[in-house]
Amino acid sequence: MRAVDISRCRMAVAAGFLTQGLILLSLTTRLPEFQDRWDISDVQLSLILLMMILLAGAGSVAAEMLAKRKDSALLLRAGLVVVAVGVAMLCTAQTMGLYIGGIALYGLGLGVVDASTNMQAVALEHRYERPILPSFHGAWTLGGVIGAGVTLATTDLPLEAGAAVAVIPLLVAFGPFLPRDHGPTELPADVAVPWRPILLVGVAMVLFYMVDTAVQTWGPLFLDHTFDTPERYVALSAMAYLLASGIVRLAGDGLVARFGPVVVLRVGAVVGAGALAIVVFSSTWQVAVVGFAILGGGVAVVAPLSFSAAARIAGGEGFEPAQRQARVDAVIARFNQFNYVGALLGSVLTGIVGADSLRIGFAVPMVLVLGIIPLAPAFAPRIAAALTTPRPSGP
Repeated sequence: MRAVDISRCRMAVAAGFLTQGLILLSLTTRLPEFQDRWDISDVQLSLILLMMILLAGAGSVAAEMLAKRKDSALLLRAGLVVVAVGVAMLCTAQTMGLYIGGIALYGLGLGVVDASTNMQAVALEHRYERPILPSFHGAWTLGGVIGAGVTLATTDLPLEAGAAVAVIPLLVAFGPFLPRDHGPTELPADVAVPWRPILLVGVAMVLFYMVDTAVQTWGPLFLDHTFDTPERYVALSAMAYLLASGIVRLAGDGLVARFGPVVVLRVGAVVGAGALAIVVFSSTWQVAVVGFAILGGGVAVVAPLSFSAAARIAGGEGFEPAQRQARVDAVIARFNQFNYVGALLGSVLTGIVGADSLRIGFAVPMVLVLGIIPLAPAFAPRIAAALTTPRPSGP
């Protein structure tokens, strides 16, 4: 494939990441409004989010199964269309049942898009032969900032106006995504995927998404419920978090090259715990926003480093290019399940534990994020290289 084609594919995949972040944040920053419209309690909202996350996990599992036979570009297009329909449905719903139905459809599409964008990203990283995952996740962050900004700019508009963002995934679905190499795409039946070493990296990603989802889901509600925050400014929790995260992700390649992933991850975990302590003990909503911003900078590079490490471990040797890509696609889709385990902890557990006070709810990720410290050595290049050494087929 010519370099110019790869560049166009990279832009299209980045647009997919950006769309994913934009849609999610445009919805989560409006949760206080949806909560008021349908008179949903925090516990009920936690259960609705649980349903959405489980369906997202189901979508990711479906993507894993289909990735052995279907092109991840096709999966991404299909997922984007499902997301568009779900968003339009939940924003324009006139009954609680239709709203929940739209959330369910959005969750299913989210899982497919989540898995297939990362499939495309790791395939492109392999083509470029250098780290580019942080820039893709930076595009997601930029999309989230835009989504939160849309909420800030359209606070006075009715919720139905939010359905307009559904046009974006429909447009992106027609982008020039990376096609799979020609050749056989079925994986041999005896191919062993090294799940055990991948698990350590996956647990770190669980802890990251626990924090990430807690902020995006409950951050606006924290400002709304804990302080007398003007409704227009509740989205600043997510926006501050994402802005700081985006800045660090842009510098992420250089930071990792200079200090190594172990140091970067350990320092980030300590910074993240301290930032959540600022949130938990904040006296004003402005101080809480500062805490969310520091948190975003602390944990920014965990997810891209996790996907890169998992792809290296899964790549294997001795496969045709199409088989290698199919193998990595299947592994990335399953690895993406760690995302939803973290999302369950972040959105559901934070909401249930914090039913009486979201300060208590945010104390959960404040403690658990420190678990990244002992897991950081699993990201070391020498260990990753050892884990990718060819092994005989077998369990």
